[in-house]
Amino acid sequence: MTVDRKRVRYEKENHVARVTLDRPDVLNAMDLRMHEELAEIWDDVEADDDIRVAVLTGAGERAFSVGQDLKERADLDRRGVPPTTFGSRGQAGWPRLTDRFTLSKPVLARVHGHALGGGFELALACDLIIASDQAVFALPEARLGLVPGAGGAFRLARQLPEKIAMGYLLTGRRFSAATAVHYGLVNEVVPADGLDACVQRWTDDLVRSAPLSVRAIKEAAAKSVDMPLEQAFTAEYGWEERRRRSSDAVEGVRAFADKRAPVWTGR
Repeated sequence: MTVDRKRVRYEKENHVARVTLDRPDVLNAMDLRMHEELAEIWDDVEADDDIRVAVLTGAGERAFSVGQDLKERADLDRRGVPPTTFGSRGQAGWPRLTDRFTLSKPVLARVHGHALGGGFELALACDLIIASDQAVFALPEARLGLVPGAGGAFRLARQLPEKIAMGYLLTGRRFSAATAVHYGLVNEVVPADGLDACVQRWTDDLVRSAPLSVRAIKEAAAKSVDMPLEQAFTAEYGWEERRRRSSDAVEGVRAFADKRAPVWTGR
């Protein structure tokens, strides 16, 4: 009997959730079932107060993810299933990470190998990207008669200089990790054999930070990015309201004064 194994591995330890796209035989291409599994995982990441950061990566040595499972898409086309467009509303796994705009925990993408199409869009939706020097990025949808519907057209145009972004969006050209770090698209690039250690340093720093402060800062930065500065100062931020009324709001200063490490409760 053939057992249809899970598409995503999900592990939690020491306040870190590790989410691994686990279809290495097809370069971690994302089918509908994978999206359904991911939606359940992101729900749990948000709900579990013991989790302070999530690390998203792909299994194997060849790819983070090459995006949509095009064989499945071709089969859907043959069956008359309408083509998709921007966003995941009405599709399996909605809201996907790429349009899950209220996820309050930081998500770090650990990228090795190919991050193409929807795989690159997943990484762009993360708060941090740590890449190996063997990472390769591209949005090849224009070459396939598609569009970067999971936010790539929007995020790349915001995260790169306009002409650079348009060049990659309209041609589907690939670019290296060195190019990505040059334009500030990733946080750090390291040799492949040092990738896990680098990710560990980042997660250690994130876990060391006050969890409510991290959530408040992420919300404020994301919500205010398109606001006039004056409006950003007066806008309401739900996680900041929780932080300022929490015991953690005084714990850090108290620990500093007492010359000890703070003990965060998230309350």
